[in-house]
Amino acid sequence: MTTPLLNAGQPIVDESGKMAQAFRTWTLDASLSIPIIGTGSPEGVVEARQYQLYINSAGTAGSIEYRKMLSQIGGDRTQGWILV
Repeated sequence: MTTPLLNAGQPIVDESGKMAQAFRTWTLDASLSIPIIGTGSPEGVVEARQYQLYINSAGTAGSIEYRKMLSQIGGDRTQGWILV
């Protein structure tokens, strides 16, 4: 997924003071580059957007990094994590 470039001349808020759509899209996409850090497996516990990165701070070799590959399973956004 590629984060879209912002036009420096474009406002980040609209006339009503709310976040402009282009800036909203950019911030949501940029947030995927910030990992979630926790203890243990995120499967069934941590809700996240698809492609989010999770770091298991208590993990051992082979069980440290997870990627949210499925947006949800059966409507549950805490599922769909894959150990990478």
